[in-house]
Amino acid sequence: MSTRTLISPARLARPRGRVLYWVTFVLVVALFTLVFLGPLYWMVSGGLKTTQEAVQTPPTFVPHTVHPGNYARAWDVMELSRLLFNTLYYAFGALAFQLVFDVAAAYSLSKLRPLFGKAILGMMLVTLMIPATVLVVPQYLTVLDVPVFERNLLNSPWAIWLPSVTNAFNIFLLKRFFDSIPRELLDAAAIDGAGAVRTLRSVVLPVSRPILGVVSIFAVVGVWKDFLWPMLTLPDPAKQTLNVGIYSLSHGVPENILIAALAIASLPTLIVFLVFQRNIMSGLTAGGLKG
Repeated sequence: MSTRTLISPARLARPRGRVLYWVTFVLVVALFTLVFLGPLYWMVSGGLKTTQEAVQTPPTFVPHTVHPGNYARAWDVMELSRLLFNTLYYAFGALAFQLVFDVAAAYSLSKLRPLFGKAILGMMLVTLMIPATVLVVPQYLTVLDVPVFERNLLNSPWAIWLPSVTNAFNIFLLKRFFDSIPRELLDAAAIDGAGAVRTLRSVVLPVSRPILGVVSIFAVVGVWKDFLWPMLTLPDPAKQTLNVGIYSLSHGVPENILIAALAIASLPTLIVFLVFQRNIMSGLTAGGLKG
């Protein structure tokens, strides 16, 4: 059975068809490259310009003179070392909580099949339809005075970690992957005397590394790029995240130094994507097909 394509093999075999195909292909790739890499180039090059050149109109595409020292100055002026440490602390704390609780929830829904499990999953997925900004006020009131415990979590990492645990999308991804694990593996573990927790630790988790990598990346990037929630819950400048700290310290800072700081703040997530892009795609598609 032949694969259907936009251009038939007969037309592609003709010289005119090949030329049209390659011209279209090059134009589409160039367009998407410009759309996605253009802002990154503009940010990196803006950090290499002088203050006057960074704000002039019309802007310059290539810096007249290159000033790499702007990045070292931005590192010191914007206190990026402290902000990076805070952000990493919050991000990996959120990752640890998500791996523990989201994996347990997904495993329970997939393999333990609790009563009303489908209804619970359905209610989780419904929360994906609610805009995140709608939940800001009730979440803020909750961390301001936690019910039952009556604790104020503002200016503490718990204000970042606890809301991040309730991630319906990650639970759904994990459940889909766990559904694709053959039941025979779990039955064999049960015959050997392994309980539910032992089966999860010794059988399910070792074969779930691709999806665990995807969930880990989503968890870290989710905290890394968030701005509104840390700004509300971490008013103490010493405890702010990277994005909020750059915004707080940006007043009176030259534009080229500010752009250099933004470029440095964007670098870790770009490196994570470039290094783990294969893992991201393989993890997202690993549980899509069975058989």
